[in-house]
Amino acid sequence: MEVTAASVQALRKATGAGMMDCKRALGEADGDSEKAIEILRKSGAMRAAKRQSRETREGLVHSYIHTGGKIGVLVELNCETDFVARTDEFQQLAKDIAMHIAATNPDFISREEVPADLVEKEKEIYREQAAQSGKPEKVLEKIAEGRLEKYYQEVCLLEQAFIKNPDTSVGQLVRETAAKTGENTQIRRFARFQLGQ
Repeated sequence: MEVTAASVQALRKATGAGMMDCKRALGEADGDSEKAIEILRKSGAMRAAKRQSRETREGLVHSYIHTGGKIGVLVELNCETDFVARTDEFQQLAKDIAMHIAATNPDFISREEVPADLVEKEKEIYREQAAQSGKPEKVLEKIAEGRLEKYYQEVCLLEQAFIKNPDTSVGQLVRETAAKTGENTQIRRFARFQLGQ
């Protein structure tokens, strides 16, 4: 099947990948856009994994004060170069993340930051709840693991559903921006202030 400019453009719009990457993926997939997306995701995941090991010493600290001045957020978002830190995409990401933190009040950036004793305590509570509801012993651990995943989605910033688009997690939002800029992008830290707390 012939790869047309229109199909390359449509794939580029859908994935945010580069023009040549889209053309190559469509060629490999014989023009099938679904297969091409899968090819791009696989190669993109490899590139993203390589980017994760690169240092992020540049970036910006963004502040957000919610209307009324009762909630404020500071977030440090890092990238590899000051050039990328000045781009509209990067600055919009920082703004979106700060606004999201103001709305959702996460406790941690990622699940790796959640202390092991807290994870074990939560699992124990979920196991006990499942046992008291009469669930068989053999499924208690599975139920506890499932509820722990939901817990991570509530308290970990990168796993939360993004407030502007609940179909996307904050982590996906960061990865999409990293793919567009071609640089490792990471949320280093944040602080949320609420009046009277």
